[in-house]
Amino acid sequence: MLGALLLLASTAATPAAVVPQGEAAETIRRIPAAEARQGVAAGPAGIYAVANWTIARYDRKTGERVTMWEGDPARYPHINSCALLKGELVCAASNFPAVPQASSVEIFDPFTLAHKRTVSLGQGTGSLTWVDWHDGHWWGMFANYDAKGGEPPRDHRYTTLVKYDPEWRRTESWALPATILERIAPMSISGGGFGPDGNLWLSGHDLPELYVTRLPKGGATLDHIATVPMEAEGQAIDWDESQPGVLWGISRKSRALIAMRVAAVDSRGR
Repeated sequence: MLGALLLLASTAATPAAVVPQGEAAETIRRIPAAEARQGVAAGPAGIYAVANWTIARYDRKTGERVTMWEGDPARYPHINSCALLKGELVCAASNFPAVPQASSVEIFDPFTLAHKRTVSLGQGTGSLTWVDWHDGHWWGMFANYDAKGGEPPRDHRYTTLVKYDPEWRRTESWALPATILERIAPMSISGGGFGPDGNLWLSGHDLPELYVTRLPKGGATLDHIATVPMEAEGQAIDWDESQPGVLWGISRKSRALIAMRVAAVDSRGR
């Protein structure tokens, strides 16, 4: 009994993990976009708004819509995010909110928005929400949810980062730390990508904040090194390669694409 009480007291005295708050992202531009429902992508040919089975390209200078792609909702029920990778518009897609969860990578021409090909990732991990190319590998995050779109017994705690080789063969995977899981519950991670500081930046479903993470030196859980406030209300994000340090997000409420200047974060979360 005494041993149990001492263990309980020791556990109660252990302080909760404290994650530093980074410098807030500064909004520098807004582009009205009716399609700003799931995410945004930035590339040389324009800024892209993503809305399930619709993708629209907007002119960088004028902010006017240039072209739009509309897919079959039965075939493309939930394109969640896109990114300009290796000269193509690479998008993360799933059958959300249907179950069993199934995911694919849909690839488009960045100028015409013509659909070029599909990489099917199938079932078993969750719903793919974002894709990135970094350090010679493909990376993607699979969301899991407590309710709508979830697949019991998995819940938000089963959200998983997966690393693939260039041929989309799975090589490694990581879990999210409790400090992020408690913020995104009962939903999941909606956006992400490796920033110019080398860190992996993640966004949730609806909170106006970014989670700065890095791969751990040991173990199977990402290190959460900082949380950064932003104007964008969660959802998918994308780094602007033509403007180092600029990250794009969306506002579902105001239907806008939002460009934000984000300060680099070091290993201490500063």
